[in-house]
Amino acid sequence: MDWQQYLAAHQERFEQELLDFLRIPSISALPANAPDVRRAAHWVAARVQAAGMEHVEIMETGGHPVVYADWLHAPGKPTVMIYGHFDTQPVDPVELWDSPPFEPVVRDGRVYARGASDDKGNMFAPILALEAMLQTSGSLPLNVKCFFEGQEEIGSPTLPDFIAANKDKFACSYVVSADGGQWAEDQPALGIAFKGLCALQIDVVGPAYDVHSGGYGGAIQNPVHALVQLLASMRGADGRILVEGFYDRVRPLTAADRAQIAEAPFDEEEYKAKLGIPDVFGEAGYTTLERAWGRPTLEVNGIWGGFQGDGVKTVLPSQAHAKITCRLVADQQPEEIAQLLAQHVQRHTPPGVQVTVTIPESGAIPYLMPADHAGNVAAHAVLTELYGKQPFYARSGGTIPVCALFLNSLGVYTVNFAFGLNDERQHSPNEFFRLASFRRGQQAYCMLLEEVANA
Repeated sequence: MDWQQYLAAHQERFEQELLDFLRIPSISALPANAPDVRRAAHWVAARVQAAGMEHVEIMETGGHPVVYADWLHAPGKPTVMIYGHFDTQPVDPVELWDSPPFEPVVRDGRVYARGASDDKGNMFAPILALEAMLQTSGSLPLNVKCFFEGQEEIGSPTLPDFIAANKDKFACSYVVSADGGQWAEDQPALGIAFKGLCALQIDVVGPAYDVHSGGYGGAIQNPVHALVQLLASMRGADGRILVEGFYDRVRPLTAADRAQIAEAPFDEEEYKAKLGIPDVFGEAGYTTLERAWGRPTLEVNGIWGGFQGDGVKTVLPSQAHAKITCRLVADQQPEEIAQLLAQHVQRHTPPGVQVTVTIPESGAIPYLMPADHAGNVAAHAVLTELYGKQPFYARSGGTIPVCALFLNSLGVYTVNFAFGLNDERQHSPNEFFRLASFRRGQQAYCMLLEEVANA
């Protein structure tokens, strides 16, 4: 029996095991579910060991644990480390679920549960691929390590120090990530770039308390007006960010980059109709997809202050507040950009108010890998064979912090090789994963390991 036959013969068991995995409410953000995250780690460790992997251990990180395993009996061959995460997002609002989020239900070839697509279904597929190869041939065609974590959904806060302390253990040729997806059911894609992130909050304080706008209006600074003035100073009418130094490190899009982005299908009229907007907007000189994938952003995520109720209240508010995030591109640094914004606020604060800028500790470094990296070349060949068409090289405005973390800590790139789809409601009620994608992922990982070994 070869691995193809093994996978076909055991699909019913694999799907039942997936349902067992999905029943564990491993919500990393909620302290009450910390024991469940650890229970999921034990489930993964036992399952990896049953697959035939060696040196399986649950490693403490100072936060939620990591499951490690390896098989290192292929001298002269590359070592790939397979990455995934077994924690999930919270389930709220639970009343919008058609079935309980941790009681998986299969309907029309889809399994509905929290974590089904992100990331339990995707990360379970390579474990089954490893089992199929080890149980049929007794070996793998190359060296493999597994790194499955339990804190991705909260930004992997303890992993930087943990990985730095275990660099030798996690050393590899490159990482293959089972956290992500493809372009469509019939169209593959390879993700090569993810934006970084920094955030800050601006708090503007004027008078010690809300005052009568008739008695004080025009005589003192209004904190809401001051905040609006500050925010307007950060971005021009053409969409260009006006914070001094913001673009200094930005790696420009080359002609080749722009041609690569243009290969991805994008219907701007459909895009506008879906969002219900009259037109797109962004930095002049770039297409919509170039802005979303390859240019940095500064966005006001929330703004509040003063009277919010029905009717009129003639008040001059004491305070006003705003939250801002910036999506960053290679080679911008989150800490540096946050400081540039804070300095901009200091320089442009109107008279008559006090302004405080708070910068959260969390941030994410942007990630960009060469399209012709050896791992991408192998994945490209496999996806082309599987789908019968070549994958697009895609970028994302979103953030996957672990890619930059592995690059900075281990000096290796991460090949994104997963099979979720954008419509599978990740992070939302009624999340689901296609069982066809679950099966395709198992086959794809077997093919990828062989392709890398024979390259």
